Amino acid sequence: MSDSNQLWTDVDHYFAELFVGADATLTNALASSSAAGLPDIAVAPNQGKLLHLLVRMNRARRVLEIGTLGGYSTIWMARALPADGQLITLELNAKHAAVARANFEGAGVASKVELREGAALCSLQELVREKSAPFDFVFIDADKANIPGYFEFALLLTRPGSVIVVDNVVRNGAIIDPDGSDASVQGVRQFNTMVAAEPRVTATALQTVGVKGYDGFAILLVVEPHRTA
Repeated sequence: MSDSNQLWTDVDHYFAELFVGADATLTNALASSSAAGLPDIAVAPNQGKLLHLLVRMNRARRVLEIGTLGGYSTIWMARALPADGQLITLELNAKHAAVARANFEGAGVASKVELREGAALCSLQELVREKSAPFDFVFIDADKANIPGYFEFALLLTRPGSVIVVDNVVRNGAIIDPDGSDASVQGVRQFNTMVAAEPRVTATALQTVGVKGYDGFAILLVVEPHRTA
């Protein structure tokens, strides 16, 4: 680890100790994910707390998450919901889904969370067909090549005032290379272009450094409703 990366990590740990503190439930969720062999790509504790605060600030009652992994970020957001709130999370990998469900039970949030297994684009299409009530908050943290499609569905499934957060949009700085062949980078670049031209949202993106390295996230506010044909 470089000196810079170590410093970023140490600062994240400093903030986590101050503002997150010890949380056995969340620690256990990460430990069970690691023991099951899930990749170590969950959001950092201070980032989880940020999601929690954003859900609370928006007074969200319905949350949509695209990309569950072991459910760490899901637990953070579910805890921010009122007693009658609902979070729908989408996960392709059956093994990840099983670990997440166990973590939801352990965290006491299973009654608020519905996990749908399968390809996210298919699950999103199902939500549209079901005429799902609008979501107040959407967190997109799945395969980056499909982010443009996830964004299009997010617009269909939200309302003016809804917030959309998209993780991992900097890709260690590779996002500025228009000629890169990485499908994840090209997916994010296409998403950025779509957002910049989309009158139904206003948005920005921020670079971040920390325990997860160099990346960033985009945050969008829906300002106009979806127009049906």
